Amino acid sequence: MSASERFDDRLEPVGIAVGVLLVLIGLGTVAGTPWTVKGDAIASVLQVIGVLLTIGIGVLLVWLSRTD
Repeated sequence: MSASERFDDRLEPVGIAVGVLLVLIGLGTVAGTPWTVKGDAIASVLQVIGVLLTIGIGVLLVWLSRTD
């Protein structure tokens, strides 16, 4: 079974791969705890918000790619 037979849209695997990559990047950023380097609370909050948005965009992209 080739990829063209498995997916309705030929860009669907790309959307899924990019979405999963974004989620993994977000999780890797959280695991690296970048907010511990800088002592500023505002910067820490913005970094956490950015990571959550990155994960959210990745999940949304996978969901949109899989939706018919």
